[in-house]
Amino acid sequence: MNNQLIVSVSREYASGGRVIAQELARRLKIGYYDRNLLDEIAAEKLGDVNKLRRFDEVPKRLLTRRVRGMSSSPEENVAQIQFDYLLKKADAGEAFVIVGRCAEEVLSEYPGLVKIFVLADEDKKAERVCALRDVNMDEARGIMLRHDKKRKAYHNYYCDIKWGDSRGYDLCINSSRLGIEKTTDFLESYIRARKIKA
Repeated sequence: MNNQLIVSVSREYASGGRVIAQELARRLKIGYYDRNLLDEIAAEKLGDVNKLRRFDEVPKRLLTRRVRGMSSSPEENVAQIQFDYLLKKADAGEAFVIVGRCAEEVLSEYPGLVKIFVLADEDKKAERVCALRDVNMDEARGIMLRHDKKRKAYHNYYCDIKWGDSRGYDLCINSSRLGIEKTTDFLESYIRARKIKA
């Protein structure tokens, strides 16, 4: 049986999902991808990563058209390039943790995929944003709303299961309950138990 492990981590903004994903990758001794996926893609074939980043996890524009498999929407093209790159890594048998990029659906055919959604209490998230960005609570809530609205629109455009809908994930967890470190401990135990079962 194939022992490939892929961990997809979707997250609310400021829930600690990215930090948890990085630590899981370190503990499991597997690759880690998020925005750095664009760095690899650019280094391999496209050149300027800054041009790609402008369209990373951004919902596509309303009026677009397709010609010879390419969209007139740069957002849609960047998304598709990332999806194809993830599939290439998975097809090669690579084990990795991936943050966002609709990976829970893009990689759903791989039996070693563990799909996680990290959320957190609004006040805890706002406190994190205040500390990271040096803003007040109202500004923090506005930042959170904008980021999550963008993520939700992006995800819901490309995926059948809606962003944050528990039916689309193996596990949804509120990082406010245990804190970042203990949430990571819990998820590591879950992932290792799933890997042993496979």
